[in-house]
Amino acid sequence: MGRGAVQMLLLLGLLHWGPGGEGRKSWRRRGQQQQQPAAAARERSEAAGQPVESFPLDFTAVEGNMDSFMAQIKSLAQSLYPCSAQNLHQELRLHLLLNASATCNDGSPAGYYLKESKGSRRWLLFLEGGWYCFNRENCNTRYETMRKLMSSKEWPMTKTGTGILSSQPEENPHWWNANMVFIPYCSSDVWCGASAKTEKNEYAFMGSLIIQEVVKELVGKGLGNAKVLLLAGSSAGGTGVLLNVDRVAEQLEEMGYLGIQVRGLADSGWFLDNKQYRRTDCIDSITCAPTEAIRRGLRYWNGIIPERCKMQFKEGEEWNCFFGYKIYPTLRSPVFVVQWLFDEAQLTVDNVHLTGQPVQEGQWLYIQNLGRELRNTLKDVTASFAPACLSHEIITRNHWTDIQVKGTSLPRALHCWDRSLHDSNKNGKAPLKGCPIHLIDSCPWPHCNPSCPTIQDQYTGQEMNVIQFLMHMGFDVQKMAQQQGLEPSKLLGMLSSGS
Repeated sequence: MGRGAVQMLLLLGLLHWGPGGEGRKSWRRRGQQQQQPAAAARERSEAAGQPVESFPLDFTAVEGNMDSFMAQIKSLAQSLYPCSAQNLHQELRLHLLLNASATCNDGSPAGYYLKESKGSRRWLLFLEGGWYCFNRENCNTRYETMRKLMSSKEWPMTKTGTGILSSQPEENPHWWNANMVFIPYCSSDVWCGASAKTEKNEYAFMGSLIIQEVVKELVGKGLGNAKVLLLAGSSAGGTGVLLNVDRVAEQLEEMGYLGIQVRGLADSGWFLDNKQYRRTDCIDSITCAPTEAIRRGLRYWNGIIPERCKMQFKEGEEWNCFFGYKIYPTLRSPVFVVQWLFDEAQLTVDNVHLTGQPVQEGQWLYIQNLGRELRNTLKDVTASFAPACLSHEIITRNHWTDIQVKGTSLPRALHCWDRSLHDSNKNGKAPLKGCPIHLIDSCPWPHCNPSCPTIQDQYTGQEMNVIQFLMHMGFDVQKMAQQQGLEPSKLLGMLSSGS
């Protein structure tokens, strides 16, 4: 009953819109003509003691945003028919790859979770993150402690999508109705490997091949009819997007699917190859400098590097392509970059550990400089969203709609990006006014953006605002105000407002 109710309301909505593409005035005129009978019906219901609910719909939104209109229709359908909300298929179901040669690290079959949306020609493929390992010792440790990131043997049969993978318009206002694909990370190779498990090799590293096999299978499940394919990912999955988005586009072209627009969304995968705060020996993947870890990993994984990026560097220097600001200029596919200016994973590999102890002045200056360096690497990125927050990953979080940069939320920025790509393909127009796609915070401290995710004191569990957080880290208001040429009270006011 639920699916039928939704389909009927969508049909009614489209019939009311009419083939002539009438504009705002027509909607108002029709609304005025029907106002009286509607009011009379409402009075009769109230007189009969029946509960009356109103379901306001913003029809003017249709002119520039059909997805928003459809989201409202879906919400209305769920309100009118409670059973429809229960019956709508929201879970992603596990499919192990038919090609058994594409495996996880331990030789178990790789796979993907799928939620089909039959009426949609948009597909979202999400690459899971989860760090990496680069030699037998730290891969053995990873297998003992994080087996789900190396094997499919314990994967559940279903997953519920969250954030940009959610089917709820309230949580995912622009992509809720897309075909959703979640590709679990079980190759530990930043999605680049191409080596099978053998008697000599204890582990397989097949991240790049897994993506290719998933795309191949999805073509038979409707992907071949797609208009847009968005390859998204977080953390190692975000770096995986940068390494694979052009390969996916080329794969579909070679298969004869020339009409599919392939795009990338890289979340928290834009790392810097900067100098560590404190240099350490390369013992494990957490403390090893990222340049050295990737250099070792590439050999161990038999990693595949995009040819256009590879050509920019000497043999043996291909590790450079794992760093966003170096590979981005070589990409042909449009990519939207989402990156916290003070990414927790970046600080970890840089050996800056915020463990609750006051931060030393050298650490504090290092953290501020990190934000400046990251901001500089994003200045020529066409589409970006970079809040000045201390965090890691965002697009699959429930609160991803709450974060704003310069008054614009991330879902809104992604919608603007979609529209700018659609308009440029259609008639070469510049991005729409009031619809920004290059959003980078300019304030210089972690959490100076008031919409940042809440920080909790590691010892008490209490939530902290930005001033409490900075004090907690040993922030000297008097000294910092003096450095900035401000009164301490003014500096605190600026921090509170996110200026």
